[in-house]
Amino acid sequence: MAYLKQALTIATSDSGGGAGIQADIKAIQANGVFALSVLVALTAQNTKTVTLVHPLPRDIIEAQIDAVFDDFEIGGVKTGMLFSADIVKWVSAKLQALKVKNLVVDPVMISKSGCELLKPDAVDQVKNDLFPLARIVTPNIHEAQRLADMTIKTLEDAKEAARRIHKLGPPNVLVKGGHLSEQPATDLLYDGKTFTIIPGEFIDTPNTHGTGCTYSAAIAAHLALGKDLIGAVRAAKAYITEAIRNSLAIGHGHGPTNHFYFLPPA
Repeated sequence: MAYLKQALTIATSDSGGGAGIQADIKAIQANGVFALSVLVALTAQNTKTVTLVHPLPRDIIEAQIDAVFDDFEIGGVKTGMLFSADIVKWVSAKLQALKVKNLVVDPVMISKSGCELLKPDAVDQVKNDLFPLARIVTPNIHEAQRLADMTIKTLEDAKEAARRIHKLGPPNVLVKGGHLSEQPATDLLYDGKTFTIIPGEFIDTPNTHGTGCTYSAAIAAHLALGKDLIGAVRAAKAYITEAIRNSLAIGHGHGPTNHFYFLPPA
């Protein structure tokens, strides 16, 4: 009888399948962990844009969280797009009451097409309620600039941003450098004392829809597998690099990464 470790994603749907909870599920499963999900909102979305966001009511969000924690041994949790201050508040309260460990917070704010995915009044809610519960937060450069209230162009800038974000409560900060001007694709992990450089390979492709969701979900999967934090980040970095290298030229906007790049073509 087979057994898999389990990890949970709490996020929003992407009807295009390349980002959001669909990407999270694919990434978790691709990294050898059984994926559980809690949906907090629905989007009408494709590779070009997000046309509509429909948040779900509190009772169904909380009931989903209760259901999965009542039945599964959840070794890692990630949060993605939570959209509103109310949803952030409800999810944070549940995770705090459950004393969740190995929480990966991906502070999703803006889509590749420039659509707002986190309401402005929800940013402080994420910082105040969710960050202190996290084991690691994983902002990209744009998100880190907003959270740290500064411009980031160099690795030294990223270090200062990580220091500022760390002061908001999370014990570990991963500033993802896909949009870093100086050393693109170089990530920076900060634990409050030590900076760890996670080198990467910049792959010139427009098909990067869902990279942040995929990367953070893979980190949660590897934490569920029992890896230490740096090991989980390095394994997830290797995975997302190959998913981007083998990205899919489908749709008419930013195509998605290839979550199952290691499977032979049909």
